[in-house]
Parts: sequence; structure tokens; C-alpha cells
Amino acid sequence: MSAVATTATKLLLSDLAPTLKNVPSDYIRPISDRPNLTDQAHISDGSIPLIDLQGLYGPRRSDIIKQIGQACQHCGFFQVKNHGISEAMINNMLSIARTFFKLPESERLKIYSDDPSKPTRLSTSFNVKTEKVSNWRDFLRLHCYPLQDYVHDWPLNPPSFREDVGDYCTSVRGLVLRLIEAISESLGLPSDYIDKEALGKHGQHMALNYYPPCPQPELTYGLPGHTDPNLITILLQDDVPGLQVLRDGNWVPVNPIPSTFIVNIGDQMQVLSNDRYKSVLHRAVVSRDKERISIPTFYCPSSDAVIGPAKGLVDQDLPAVYRDFTYAEYYKKFWNRGLATECCLDMFKASSTV
Repeated sequence: MSAVATTATKLLLSDLAPTLKNVPSDYIRPISDRPNLTDQAHISDGSIPLIDLQGLYGPRRSDIIKQIGQACQHCGFFQVKNHGISEAMINNMLSIARTFFKLPESERLKIYSDDPSKPTRLSTSFNVKTEKVSNWRDFLRLHCYPLQDYVHDWPLNPPSFREDVGDYCTSVRGLVLRLIEAISESLGLPSDYIDKEALGKHGQHMALNYYPPCPQPELTYGLPGHTDPNLITILLQDDVPGLQVLRDGNWVPVNPIPSTFIVNIGDQMQVLSNDRYKSVLHRAVVSRDKERISIPTFYCPSSDAVIGPAKGLVDQDLPAVYRDFTYAEYYKKFWNRGLATECCLDMFKASSTV
């Protein structure tokens, strides 16, 4: 049986990959769009700033806010330590993710769906209905705020899933609220501006990403280069490298540091900041012999929230770069377009006729 024929017999990559000696043709990127793994810079702990949040509500507050502002302006990515989420909770979350993806195929497929409108679903790649090339990834997508509206649809296995993942979501939301308060202040806005004025009723969802070992990692991506459509992303990853960030035209690997989170600015933060802060391209590469788990939390406006540059950041010298739009309008364009290195933001420029 050919590799292409084999892919049709399995819905999930995690059940297909162990049988493969070569990457199936539907996962192979065009030659001009492949990861050049032999030409990667060595992995460096200093590839993005590491910010210590200890003292954010004490005498170091102004210094920490300055560091966050500089990272948002110059990198679009930073890592945080002393963030208030325990090592035990972090390790437990990674363990739950690993256990879930090792469940029997029949158990996992109970929540499989290729319908992106479903708030809880297990799927593969990114958007299997529209994409031309598949991505080397399975994922469990969960909406998680307000928690009580969604948790009843979450998996029942592993048995502690709903309780433990719910606690994790609540803790990460607390971290997000602390960070967006600091980011508001770093922009010279009132500390509660983003929380109270920009996000409507708020939204939060997360993904448990599973990247199986890949026999030919130089031919494909876990996820190709893209920016995040939401406001801010909090990424938990295991100890296997895979994340790369575009800096000064080069793809820079980000080395996992235990018990830290990676924070990146999403498209909506770029709009709110009137282009002061940048939503940066990033991607996931895969490993020949190691599986990888990553768990991003995507914090976003509610669908009906109207997004636009903060009025305090617009004047005659700095006119609004973007028009106002609803988050639902933006997200629909993002999803229909798929992951791409060209950001959707250009469609929402104040001068755009798109």
C-alpha cells in the first residue's frame, strides 16, 4: 500500500506515523518552503528575552514593565519565570497531554472533528478541509473561558482531565491578566485599558499539540510560519526543541527552559498598539526521533468585541494604522486563509479597500 493510500485509512497522524518510513506526499512542502535544518543557528537560551516577574507588584514593577515593553516592541516574543504557576501544575499538564495522545485510537476518536466551529475537538494538521499541504501535527482544541460553558464537553479520559486542565486554564488566565495590565502600562495607557476597554467579554482557548517523530523532518513542518490572530499567546512546551521565531530575517530556535512560559504578541495586540508592538512570524519544526508536546493558550477578544488602535495612541502625527473591526470578522478571514507568512492585518489597514 502506498503512503498516500495509507493516509486515507487513518484520521490522526499519531496513529499513522509509527508505520511510516517516508513522509507521505501530502505532507511534503515545496522545495522553496522547507525547513533548512542543516543551516540553523545553534540553539541559544538568549534567542528571546527572559523576564523575571518576581516583584511585578513591588519595587521592581517599573523595571519589569519596561522590559516587557521593549520585548513587545523589538521581539514580539519573550519568556517569563517566577510567573506564579507551580512546577507541579506545569509538569502535570504536560503529563496529561502525553497520556491523552497515548490513549487507544478508538477513545481519542470519540471527539474527532474537522469542523473548526466546534469548541472541543481533536483533529490533525490545521484545516484539513482547505489546506493543500498537511502539517505534521495532531491537536486537541479546547475553549476554556468562561470555563463553565465548555468544560462539560471536554474529554473524560484521562480521568483527572477536566479538573486538572480546568485549574491550569484558570491559572494561565490569571497570568494573562497580569501581563496585559503590564503591557497596557508599557504603552502609556491606563493599566486596565486592554482588560476593560478592548476585549469585550474576553475569550480563551487552548491547544494540546502532539508532534510525532518524523522520518524526514527536512521535508515538512509541524506548523509553517504564521502569526497568531489572537491578542496574546502563552506557550508551555516540553523539553524537545521545535519552536522557531523569525528575527532579522533568520529563523531562530528557542530553547525550552524548564518551568518557564513563552509569551508572544498576537495580531490584535499589534492593532491595539497601533503598530508599536509587533506580531511576529513563528513556526514549529519536527524531530526525527523525538515526539514533542506544546500547549499554547490563546487569549483573545470575544467575537463581538470591536478592535481598533487605542485612542490614546492615535494623534495627528500617529494616525490610526487600522480600521475598526470585530474579532469575528478577523478570525473568519484568518481561518479561511489558513496559515501563511503574509499576515491578515494588511486587509484591515485604515487605507485598505479590501
